[in-house]
Amino acid sequence: MTAACRSTAPASPPPPAVSADAWAVVNGHEITRDEVDKAYRRVPETAQPLSDEETMTAKLNLLDSMILQEILLSRARALNITVADSDLDAAYNDAKKNISDETFQAELKQRGLTPADMREGLRRELLGQKVIESEIGPKLTVSEKELTDFFNANRAQFNVAEESYHIAQLVVTPVREAQITNSSGDDATTPQAAQAKVQMLMERLKAGASFRDLAAGYSEDPESAPRGGDLGLVPVSRLKQAPPQLRDAVLNKAPGSVNVASAGGAYTLVLVVAHEQAGQRDLSTPGMRDDITQTLKGRKEQLMRSAYLTVVRGDAKVDNRIARQVLESKPAAQPAAEPAKK
Repeated sequence: MTAACRSTAPASPPPPAVSADAWAVVNGHEITRDEVDKAYRRVPETAQPLSDEETMTAKLNLLDSMILQEILLSRARALNITVADSDLDAAYNDAKKNISDETFQAELKQRGLTPADMREGLRRELLGQKVIESEIGPKLTVSEKELTDFFNANRAQFNVAEESYHIAQLVVTPVREAQITNSSGDDATTPQAAQAKVQMLMERLKAGASFRDLAAGYSEDPESAPRGGDLGLVPVSRLKQAPPQLRDAVLNKAPGSVNVASAGGAYTLVLVVAHEQAGQRDLSTPGMRDDITQTLKGRKEQLMRSAYLTVVRGDAKVDNRIARQVLESKPAAQPAAEPAKK
């Protein structure tokens, strides 16, 4: 009787079939090769062509970002979060800022993209940002005690002996680093890969990404990457002694601007956070409380964002099929050595 009951029980439905074109499956949703290729074409081309291995490495890095983005998009659907058309229009117009519409359309055509493709890519990026803001934003509070304690512990920092600039940096080099401390583990190892990485980062900044987050995720400087690239106040006298390309990326630049300094195939993206005149500051100094509050919020945001992304990714069911295929592929046969000449 027991066997008969088991035989009549409805069988569980088979898992949905995965198409041959799927490069990854996230919570049952496919990310196809075509989607990765389209996202890859959104990144400006490098001056020199990449090898097949470099191209595949770039696409794997991009796919990893798309996997996390898909996880955030599923959260957006669950939380009923959407992007207003006005926000999308603003992001799209910012992406083609300083470029004529005719030139922009020609560039899209050259990359095999349409305006709709660009808008969809921007929409997904904005949705991801809104999800993170919604999830961790309410937790980013700074108490009066935290503010006062920070000022008292760093009082000397607010005694500006001379005119200074508060700056942050994001470093990209064309060689393999001995130590990678950024959160993504990303490392450009050739001049072409470094140039492509910088172009990708500038595109992300134009789309509204946080400099702090990008520096923490992608900077190849082991000291500043964990701090979101923050270098603190740098006196003008020190800046004048810096290499010309770094000096010119800071001096007389407006707070909030990001400038790129390059030398020997390496790049440094420099964010001017603030321009400070000499003198002693205290909590009554205009803007001081806001600056400290933003600093403390920034630290909390970086920690909370990292923890949040780690948790949601750990909770998701991810199958990176193409990465597994790359690992399981056999290396190309090596040519036989020529016999030694007598």
